[in-house]
Amino acid sequence: MGHSKKQQEVRAKFDRAKRYSIEEAVKILKELSYCKFDETVEVAARLGVDPKHADQMVRGTVALPHGTGKKVRVLVFAAGDKETEAKEAGADYVGSDEFVEKIQGGWLDFDVAVATPDMMKIIGRLGKVLGARGLMPNPKAGTVTMDVARTVKELKAGRIEYRVDRQANVAVPIGKISFSEESLVENIKTFIDILIKAKPAAAKGTYMKGVAISSTMGVGIKLDHQSLLADLKR
Repeated sequence: MGHSKKQQEVRAKFDRAKRYSIEEAVKILKELSYCKFDETVEVAARLGVDPKHADQMVRGTVALPHGTGKKVRVLVFAAGDKETEAKEAGADYVGSDEFVEKIQGGWLDFDVAVATPDMMKIIGRLGKVLGARGLMPNPKAGTVTMDVARTVKELKAGRIEYRVDRQANVAVPIGKISFSEESLVENIKTFIDILIKAKPAAAKGTYMKGVAISSTMGVGIKLDHQSLLADLKR
């Protein structure tokens, strides 16, 4: 790997222990990226919640203003008018029983599944397959809905789901290293803002314990979340 002189300078100045503003962190991340492929940029937050308690579960969806840069293949389980609506909104696959059969036969060429509520009884048979891969339509994630057109459009545009894991961490892809600094900054701010608003009433003590951004092959850069919180409250 040929590191340019500039990268070496940036690397020398970069301090793993320091907490940076979002703008600085994004700049460093882009400068330190040397991969030939378009790396994914990820935000990871450590939260002061105990996810074992249902009332401290943090999950939801966020529509990133600049999308994630990843093509999202959407499968919609729907019939009749809703089937037409899904197709017109740009869903990649739309149908009902035939897709249940395809999935039972091992087909999984989609990234998100959406269903109208009446379809849940036929999808029930796919619980094991879809559940294990996090592909099961779910009302909490906004993927069991009658508002099919809007959901499909949002998913195609970069609406992502987030949920806290057992260790109280939340990590999501928020774009590609090729995005402009402004786009990455706006996506990160949008996500952190939503995450702060999702704070459960039952969570005690410090909620936002740490936030970092990283690229697929790059280093993790800590964000100064104290100043972030102050900024977002303004």
